[in-house]
Amino acid sequence: FLSQVDSTNAGRVLASDAAVFLKKSGLTDLVLGKIWDLADTDGKGILNKQEFFVALRLVACAQNGLDVSLSSLNLPVPPPRFTDTSSPLLLSGTASSDLPWAVKLEDKVKYDAIFDSLNPVNGLLSGDKVKPVLLNSKLPVDILGRVWELSDIDRDGMLDRDEFAVAMFLVYCALEKEPVPMSLPAALVPPSKRKPLSVPGAMPLLPSATKESHQSLPPVGILAAKTPLTQ
Repeated sequence: FLSQVDSTNAGRVLASDAAVFLKKSGLTDLVLGKIWDLADTDGKGILNKQEFFVALRLVACAQNGLDVSLSSLNLPVPPPRFTDTSSPLLLSGTASSDLPWAVKLEDKVKYDAIFDSLNPVNGLLSGDKVKPVLLNSKLPVDILGRVWELSDIDRDGMLDRDEFAVAMFLVYCALEKEPVPMSLPAALVPPSKRKPLSVPGAMPLLPSATKESHQSLPPVGILAAKTPLTQ
C-alpha cells in the first residue's frame, strides 16, 4: 500500500496523495478526517512510514466496526480493504455475495410493513419520510446521521425497501446499546446491493465506495429537528 502512494520511495506520504488513496476504503469523509488527525500527529500534512501504517490500521478498525481511536490500534483486525483491483488484499477471503444477510427474515417482514406504511413512491422513501421514524427512536442525532449515511447505500438521498431494513436494523442495534459501525459491514450489505468484482473470489466492501457521495443528504441536515414534525 505504501508503494502505491509513495512511488518515489521518499518515505513520506503527502496529504493529497493519502486522501485519494484512503477514499478507496469506502469510509466517509468524516471518518477519514478523524483517521488523518490521529495519524498526522504533529499536523504537518505529511505522514512518515510509521504514521501511514497507523492510518491503515485505523481504516481497518473502522471497516470492522471498531472505534477510530489510538486505543484500537492493538486490537486484532484483518488488513484494510480498498476498492482497487491492483490491491493484493482484494484477492483474499470469500466473496461477500456468499455471506448470509445480517437482517433476519422475520425482522425483514416487520421492517417491510413499516416501509409500506410510509407510502413509498416508486419503491423509495425520501429523507423527509424516514426522518420521523428515526427521530422516534430518541437516539442522538449524530448516531441517526450515521445510520442514514450507512443505509443510503447507493447515495441517492432515498431509501429503498432493503436500505430501509438496514436503517431499522442499525437503529435497533443502537437501542440495544450496540455501537453503530463507522462503515457498513459486508454482512449488512443487502444481497441486492452486492456487486461482485470481476476478480474471482474478490471481496467488495461497499458497493457505493467508488461513487462520489455529493448527492447524499448531509447526515445531520436530514435529522435537524428544528421544524415541527408532522406524521
